[in-house]
Amino acid sequence: MKLNIIVDGRTNAFDVPEEILTEASDFFDQMNADMDKGWQMSRDWVDYPNAEQRCQIAADKILTAIEVDNEKLLMLMAAYILKTMPGVRGVNIDITGDMNETDIIIGAETNNKPLGPIF
Repeated sequence: MKLNIIVDGRTNAFDVPEEILTEASDFFDQMNADMDKGWQMSRDWVDYPNAEQRCQIAADKILTAIEVDNEKLLMLMAAYILKTMPGVRGVNIDITGDMNETDIIIGAETNNKPLGPIF
């Protein structure tokens, strides 16, 4: 499955192998259990993040993965987003430090074309 990852106006269509969505289910369950306890989302504490907020949290981790060149983390977070929100096409990750401003793109194809590797 593909997830369009948009960072600072640059788009990359990231291909997540289907088997990762099933093989990483224990990892996803642990992520959800951690988030069920509440999460600090930038300045806001969220007692029980909804599906969109969970994807914003994962997208924030994608940004970290890009910054530290951790492709495994990027793959897992992209898979988590695809699994958590069926129909998601992409994420436009906020780089100003407010993960609440990250947009989850559902349904329609994005008009952005891949501009090359993120790393």
